[in-house]
Amino acid sequence: MSWSVGDEGVLLHLIEASHTATLEQLPGLIADHAARLGVTDVALFCVDIQETVLRQITGRGMDAGAGGDEVPVEGTLPGRAYQRVDLQAESAHDGSGRRRWWAPVTDGVERLGVLRADVDGDEEAARQLLRHLASVTALLLLSKRSYSDSFARRVRTSTMNVAAEMQWNLMPPPAFAGHDITVGGLVEPAYQVGGDAFDYAIAGHTAHLTVFDAMGHDIKAGITANLALAACRNARRQGASLAETSRAVERVLAQQLGSSRYVTGVMAELDLDTGLLTWVNRGHPLPLLIRGRRRVIQLGCPPAGPMGTDLGLPLTECHHQLEPGDRLLLYTDGIVEARDAQGREFGRDRFVDYVVRHHSAQQTLHETLRRLMRAILDHHSGRLDDDATVLLAEWRAGHQHRLTP
Repeated sequence: MSWSVGDEGVLLHLIEASHTATLEQLPGLIADHAARLGVTDVALFCVDIQETVLRQITGRGMDAGAGGDEVPVEGTLPGRAYQRVDLQAESAHDGSGRRRWWAPVTDGVERLGVLRADVDGDEEAARQLLRHLASVTALLLLSKRSYSDSFARRVRTSTMNVAAEMQWNLMPPPAFAGHDITVGGLVEPAYQVGGDAFDYAIAGHTAHLTVFDAMGHDIKAGITANLALAACRNARRQGASLAETSRAVERVLAQQLGSSRYVTGVMAELDLDTGLLTWVNRGHPLPLLIRGRRRVIQLGCPPAGPMGTDLGLPLTECHHQLEPGDRLLLYTDGIVEARDAQGREFGRDRFVDYVVRHHSAQQTLHETLRRLMRAILDHHSGRLDDDATVLLAEWRAGHQHRLTP
């Protein structure tokens, strides 16, 4: 087989046919159009929200027991394709001599799952064709998932509480790349998260980065974090400065919740052209900057006190000049304070060392975060007593072509 210009028409027709399709209809649409390109036995697998398993979207319903294969991310060929964001091949199981491929399905750097497909002929042509097919599949999946309860059920392996339902629906996707920056964010416990939240957004040449930690670990903490996040977005979208945004969050919390709830947080802005970082500290753990392979810088800024406490402390906008390749870590205390059975904390040093070692070992930023959360959960025997959130941003400074794997 070989890729031809005419094949592009098949993919365009697939996009057009998807406009009125439901998520359940996508597997059939993709398989039918792929067959016209000589690609057979196509199956789409989506990753669960904790990135531990890949679950097939069958089109027969999306409940956990609705059928379809399920494979672990760890220790499998599909999982390797997902982790490495690279095509993986094996021999087809029907003895035909065709090769079975596993292609990562990604939107930029957000990993959605993998695509299974059998293709014969030239390997490089097969790779090119499957990359195109996987790219279109990613767009179709993104266009359907936001209003599909079936998708939400399929990517969950456990029951989610109401606070977590709110958080996951308000926070942005866990990965982004564009305008010389790569961003990744994760929250655990994914199904029982209470008051943690992260946010990021791009406006022109500015990247907005935020992490909040609300007091408590219940639905009221979730409401508090959601209110803070919404107030933050509302203020910055009206052009408010960081200091003004911080005060707006404080004001909204006071108006709606009185003095019963508060939120700590870091709100930052990164000038994507110059690398100048501006940020405010509202009683939160200080950000960390990883420079080069080993150097760790703890950024200092006088704390203004948690939002909602009305302590009246001075509010300071602090600045730090980033260098190309710098990685900025915003996190909540649940990351470093997770304890093992002997009461030993995961700790800041282990946290930073883990990020440095795994990212330096040619893992993507987002695979590094996935493995970090697995390590923290393992340290705490799979169950956290407090929310643990991390937002990691890497400024690439003029190397836009290197944002995606």
